[in-house]
Amino acid sequence: MPSAGGRSGLVPLPVPRPLTPFPGPVSPGAGRWRPYGRPVGGQEAVYETTLVPPGGTLPAGIAWMDTRLLAARLYSGSVSPGGGPYRYTAPIEPAQARSLVAAFNGGFQMAAAQGGYYTEGRTVYPLRAGAASLVIYSGGGVGLGAWGSDVLMTPQVVAVRQNLVPLVSGGRPVALASTPNWLVWGATCGAYSCSGPGIEDQWRSGLGITAEGALVYVAGPSLAPLQLAELLVRAGALRAMELDINPYWPDFVTYRPASPYGLAAPGNGTKLLASMVQGPATFFTPSWARDFVTLSARPTAERR
Repeated sequence: MPSAGGRSGLVPLPVPRPLTPFPGPVSPGAGRWRPYGRPVGGQEAVYETTLVPPGGTLPAGIAWMDTRLLAARLYSGSVSPGGGPYRYTAPIEPAQARSLVAAFNGGFQMAAAQGGYYTEGRTVYPLRAGAASLVIYSGGGVGLGAWGSDVLMTPQVVAVRQNLVPLVSGGRPVALASTPNWLVWGATCGAYSCSGPGIEDQWRSGLGITAEGALVYVAGPSLAPLQLAELLVRAGALRAMELDINPYWPDFVTYRPASPYGLAAPGNGTKLLASMVQGPATFFTPSWARDFVTLSARPTAERR
């Protein structure tokens, strides 16, 4: 089998440029990208960094994903969206683990998502016009934006995951991102648990797409909706949506097996932030009942 350093036949996106930290506290290595996860044909496909959001004190994690090298897939769960069985559901099987590079959490449970869900040839929940939508196409390509305008149903669409309304549009936070009624962005836990009144600044995650087509994922503690939007914009997002929130749910993991085509597994996975409750084992746990997204190495000319 060829080494990871050979020519892959895939043309990667340009490596992301360093991000300028916001005024205020600066975390170590802030804005400087480092590669994580399995290389694809010798090319690094995921880069990560941290930034403290404007007005914040704790760093959020940021991941950049090269969609020319990576193919996306939506995994479905018995809780979100429910209504299975599904071909792709936890745990990730060895056939998929052989090319797995990264995985991250989905959105709210459907009763709170204010949108729909389409996968594996069927509409599980009706898709809603204007809803923030992650769209996955045959072959693993991705789109992201408002349903019915930025992204549409076509014969190439294999999955749509909607969650609330867009958080970023046109490279700027939407007006609703700064609303005093922050509960429109989801009910939160208290400062440390869900046993008390919710607070605005809580664990949040979001996903955006850049002008070049890269995906950017952001998650961190003590984030208001506007701070999440500002982080996504700073990472290059042209359009973005909020994903799941509260301490137990945000999870972004990269996997880097010892050999180029080895199996991704909990033991070779790395969390975006060490403080995330979930981790590398989550997506390999049979009882995991939530939807999530995987990014896997695209087939290359070498892998014949």
